[in-house]
Amino acid sequence: MEKIVSFCKRKGFIFQSSSIYGGIGGFYDYGPLGSQMKKNIKDNWWNFMVNTRANVVGLDSAIIVNPKVWEASGHLENFTDPLTECKKCHKRFRADHLMEDCGLELSQIKCPECKGDLMNVRNFNLMLKTFIGPVEDSSSIAYLRPETAQAIFINFKNVLDTQRLKIPFGIAQIGKAFRNEITPGNFVFRTREFEQMEMEFFIKPGEQEKWFKYWLDERIRWYTDILGIKKENLRIKETPKEDLAHYAIACADIEYNFPSMGWSEIEGVASRGDYDLSQHEKYSGEDLKYFDEAKREKYIPYVIEPSCGVDRTMLALICDAYEELEKGRSGDSNATEIVLRLNSNISPIKIAVLPLVKNKEEITSKAKQVFNLLSPCFVSEYDETGTIGKRYRRQDEIGTPFCVTIDFDTLNDNAVTIRNRDTMEQERILIKDLIEYFNKNV
Repeated sequence: MEKIVSFCKRKGFIFQSSSIYGGIGGFYDYGPLGSQMKKNIKDNWWNFMVNTRANVVGLDSAIIVNPKVWEASGHLENFTDPLTECKKCHKRFRADHLMEDCGLELSQIKCPECKGDLMNVRNFNLMLKTFIGPVEDSSSIAYLRPETAQAIFINFKNVLDTQRLKIPFGIAQIGKAFRNEITPGNFVFRTREFEQMEMEFFIKPGEQEKWFKYWLDERIRWYTDILGIKKENLRIKETPKEDLAHYAIACADIEYNFPSMGWSEIEGVASRGDYDLSQHEKYSGEDLKYFDEAKREKYIPYVIEPSCGVDRTMLALICDAYEELEKGRSGDSNATEIVLRLNSNISPIKIAVLPLVKNKEEITSKAKQVFNLLSPCFVSEYDETGTIGKRYRRQDEIGTPFCVTIDFDTLNDNAVTIRNRDTMEQERILIKDLIEYFNKNV
């Protein structure tokens, strides 16, 4: 994982937040390549979950909601992690993680930092507290949302009243969430600020097993067919009944086999029953039942929830695509070369436009014309620094699937050389045909 962390910083994917001040634990900034890749992940998720389905709509909700929402959902009471603290150095740890890592009871474990004794476990609420208005007192307390799901539940009636939807249907959203993790770590895998992609799929009670399997299969298909993650690096882990959350009927995690971390969750698919809508109906006094016109009956729908993290997905994609070639791509180099074999729909840069030389105005001028032709349609980069071989390797390293080279022949035949990242094959294409070519191949 150290190589991945170093690579992400070096190439402009992910930076430690506030790094010039020594950083801040559990927070990260996404650089030029990372922010574009993140956008591509979210766009692909939205297209897969919303745009291509007639029975799924979108939502973009506020980060701060009425505190009663968290009372109704159980977060104020139940959204906790077991905390222990060293009596000597006062470092804090998640007790369950320590016991899992050591295979021992907490009473048998010493502080990992100073070998001091650990305090008894206490529950620590993960919600980040804030205040609304000019006075900081109990009446102005609010919370940064720890998940995006509750905003969907409290907008269920609004969506139902304004859209022509019939069960089964889904409400999806992408948004920031915040958790005051005791021990954030493993780079962007566990952070205090992160982004979720979630959908609540409302169904008729009794159909939960069918739809649970359907969405589990669909989510695996997204990772493999759309994102291009290797099937052997994914697995489904069902949650035992005794470990289920208080609201869940069933749950399964989609796990990725990370380097050094091993199998770790990137998405959860949960069968949530009617808990959330029932709770919000109880606490708000609003009728949140669905009326089935065909059968003339009212009921509170059950819910299937696929929920994944943008940050974890991005980390999994980079790990999956990252490849080191000790002797270079040609096999006869003394230097190790890196290729990031991202699917073209995820790659931050789709096309690199490269003039063969930078000291010939007629070449660079033509190259800039090609860039101006392509950039409105595809995220492109213009690069004239270094030898053409170095520039090819630089684009391979950041995952760019295609390079377009403008050379002296271009001035005569109005054609360019297209190089494929994965095969390194080259072909000659007329400039006028470039848009059509990349529409088929990107």
